[in-house]
Amino acid sequence: MKKFLTARWQDLIMANYEVDPALLLPRVPAGTELDLFDGKCFVSLVGFMFLDTRVLGIPVPFHVNFEEVNLRYYVKRELPDETRRAVCFVKEIVPRFAIATVARVLYGEPYECWSMGHERTETTVGYTWSRGSCCNNISVEIDENIGVPDEGSHGEFIIEHYWGYTSRGNGRVDEYKVEHPKWELFSVKKETIDVDFAGTYGKEFGFLANEKPHSVLLAKGSEISVYKGAKISN
Repeated sequence: MKKFLTARWQDLIMANYEVDPALLLPRVPAGTELDLFDGKCFVSLVGFMFLDTRVLGIPVPFHVNFEEVNLRYYVKRELPDETRRAVCFVKEIVPRFAIATVARVLYGEPYECWSMGHERTETTVGYTWSRGSCCNNISVEIDENIGVPDEGSHGEFIIEHYWGYTSRGNGRVDEYKVEHPKWELFSVKKETIDVDFAGTYGKEFGFLANEKPHSVLLAKGSEISVYKGAKISN
């Protein structure tokens, strides 16, 4: 497979909510199924920095470093010799119109362009995203480094998904691979999540505004590679 995009993903805040699987079943791409952890179904609100971004090895001027916030869920594809554990996205938000347009039009990814910002100090990480009257923020106070999560743990489940699936319409589903080393996690002492879930992600997700996350994690991040996708069904 050919590397399509390389970058560094850094300071990933992951707020993880347990939800009824019925909420996500209509969104599950053909050929995959929901991936559960201990019988529980999760969506994750993820904010992070996209740094040193290169497409086919070439940096695109003014589109190298930027924020992204996404709402994602977890699926898997069972093959005879392996299980491909993956993420799918409800919506991916970035502050660059060109990135959102190319990802949406050419690759079918649910990207949108919003105004965004971030804050990083020695003790805090935070992200903001807004459009019109809809203003959102997520931030955490950094606690101790808890290292690479144990095999079979909740933390491993959230961060160790190395495939992605995208429904392109008319039954078509594309698959792509993401590579990165195992990430170290930090515990957090305090989190602030002030998000208009209904206004940002649709009314069916509005209830999350009143839910306490099952967990909030902070991942250090790393260099990543995204490989060119391939169609798995039509």
